[in-house]
Amino acid sequence: MIEKSLAEIAKMAGGLNDVRKFADVKVKGVSIDTRKMEAGNLFVPIKGSRTDGHNFVADVIENRGASAALWQKDVPSPPEHLPVIIVEDTTTALQELARSYRNSLEIKVVGITGSNGKTTTKDITSNLLAQKYKVQKTEGNFNNHLGLPLTLLRLREDTEVAVLEMGMSSKGEIEFLSKLGRPDAVIITNIGESHLLDLGSREAIADAKLEIISGLKENGIIIYHGDEPLLRDRLQNYHGKGILKTFGASHDNDLYPVAIEPWENGNQFTTNLGSATFFLPVLGNHNILNALAAMLAAEFLGVSFEQMNDGFASLKLTKMRMELSEGVHGEKIINDAYNASPTSMNAAIDLVANLTGYRRKILVLGDMLELGPLEQEYHYKVGISLDASKVDYVFTYGELSESIARGAKEMLGENRVFAFHDKQKLSEELKKYVTNETIVLVKASRGMALEEVVKALQ
Repeated sequence: MIEKSLAEIAKMAGGLNDVRKFADVKVKGVSIDTRKMEAGNLFVPIKGSRTDGHNFVADVIENRGASAALWQKDVPSPPEHLPVIIVEDTTTALQELARSYRNSLEIKVVGITGSNGKTTTKDITSNLLAQKYKVQKTEGNFNNHLGLPLTLLRLREDTEVAVLEMGMSSKGEIEFLSKLGRPDAVIITNIGESHLLDLGSREAIADAKLEIISGLKENGIIIYHGDEPLLRDRLQNYHGKGILKTFGASHDNDLYPVAIEPWENGNQFTTNLGSATFFLPVLGNHNILNALAAMLAAEFLGVSFEQMNDGFASLKLTKMRMELSEGVHGEKIINDAYNASPTSMNAAIDLVANLTGYRRKILVLGDMLELGPLEQEYHYKVGISLDASKVDYVFTYGELSESIARGAKEMLGENRVFAFHDKQKLSEELKKYVTNETIVLVKASRGMALEEVVKALQ
């Protein structure tokens, strides 16, 4: 992580005041959260809609171990007796500090964006690259205008490759993040329906995701889902500074699966490039596509296909991404409750529908958020697409998911579909239907907190 003197930090962050009195104070790491403060941290107070971090500056320095803090110029009464750097805007200063630090590092960067699969692809890419390099990756969901700068500032000076997830909620955000991270390789996993509420169309989402190219270094690589027309059409006349590589299910791609064999805890597969057999310990064919994207990035940075199985074998995904566990009655539970869109939900349902070895298959589905004016229709389509011969019961949670239940009842019948607005009642009813021969999928947007249902079964 960044380790500098206060004088150096002030210069990098655009400090406005005279800090000579505290010039030799040592800063180690940066935090914007008083609850996660570590000794030696620089505290960056952010002015929020409900709280203002400036109210905690004195406390974190005097009592919680912070060595210094930034202070926004328009906030009155900066504590002059403490090591404080005054800046025009603390968010901008944090970003500029990260930019300066990143530019000082001799490091390769992989940037990853997409509507679905960013975090899984990040995890796989990191593991593959770790077969040759010292790697750090975005932790949790630190992938926005605050999270990515914090991720950069956590990079160790001996780190050789950083794998950075780049998220967005509106146009222009990924361009900013890409120019901040300056990637050598970029991956666009897919274009789905997430952020339709903000951007209005899948075409606009595709344009926003393609902003990741803007910060690409000379002779870098652009890896994208070649089965997606919105990406393929936009890149067919690309004449920029990067090379193009595609992955996908169709044989038109540079890398595609030739054979897939599902196992209880993952998939074995081969690709069109060579005869090697790979085992990905993650459920779902869609995750093989994420693995293919990661393989192209790793190969570009010098990891051979022969090394990749070792990277797959040690893979541990971020929590609540196709996380397989067991309930108290021996039922298997797939916890995919971190996020959801129609694309990812249909992929997860398709996975469960085609799993073998279970006598009962149950879907627990919650609201998919940020889908815009057609949200009810998207939910209904999930329900109406279910195959009654492959799914036994459906439990829904939330107002929007009533539309899933409505569609599901048309396919499965009234007595196999249950709609709830209370998670505890849902969990109590669900327990009546699980046995040691049951597989349960739990899937919803993050705001629905459906992991509480998973905990109730365990």
